[in-house]
Amino acid sequence: MPLVIGLTGGIGSGKTAAAEEFARLGATVVDTDEIAHEITSAGGAAIPGVRDLFGDVYIDAHGAMDRRKMRERVFADPGARQRLETLLHPMIREESRRRIATAKGPYVVHVVPLLVESPDYFRRVDRVLVVDCPEDVQLARVRERSGLAEEEVRRIIASQATRAMRQAAADDLIDNGGNLEALFAQVRALHRRYLQLASGGT
Repeated sequence: MPLVIGLTGGIGSGKTAAAEEFARLGATVVDTDEIAHEITSAGGAAIPGVRDLFGDVYIDAHGAMDRRKMRERVFADPGARQRLETLLHPMIREESRRRIATAKGPYVVHVVPLLVESPDYFRRVDRVLVVDCPEDVQLARVRERSGLAEEEVRRIIASQATRAMRQAAADDLIDNGGNLEALFAQVRALHRRYLQLASGGT
């Protein structure tokens, strides 16, 4: 099995930008959010289950899960959230496992937003890399890209592990309170370190 780096961070922290730079440098990126999007897109493996559990009202005109409606439902109804997670999580875990096992890169960056909250994923990784930034920066980034109301973004942040919890779990930490070039410089330094570790160095 390859060296597996678990990349995590709160919403808006910059996980995607970091993962894209690792991929550009040659790492294999396995992103659980990307897999979740694939299986809930039109024709995705989870669509029949979503329809059975929640009805056609949660399937959009293209045949994909209506993410806006589902997000509103699961935040208002913990039981619905649990049913959705029971459906999706085993599919995501299995596809993640398959992609890691067939990875061609020198190491794998496994992007798991809720890594610290998920013992199963936590056990799968060799090191934990946390992308961190101040909460006000998170809030501004998410509102700018998604158009969500401040209250909704704060609710999402509150539903995730705290910054302190993620920092305590981290083997490596990226400070993404600045600009993209500062982020990429940290990624490049970690890439060199991970190549060394993947080849048996210390």
